[in-house]
Amino acid sequence: MATTAERIVKIIDDNIEIEGRSAGGALDLDRNMADAGVASADIVAFWRLVNEEFGVEISREQFAELLTPRDLVEHLDGLAA
Repeated sequence: MATTAERIVKIIDDNIEIEGRSAGGALDLDRNMADAGVASADIVAFWRLVNEEFGVEISREQFAELLTPRDLVEHLDGLAA
């Protein structure tokens, strides 16, 4: 089974364009998605996809505090523990 990080990267590859990165390319898990040029509408869509993929209910406010993919991975792993 894929790790949380691998699942997050797949969601990003399939749905989000990040400036200077092609799908499947290396992803800096510590880079703020908004700073990486991801539009706010895409971040909202990403939030919904993450909730659906992981079967969780991360609030919009809480998701806004998870600034990087690594923050999100750590949060999701904490929920699973």
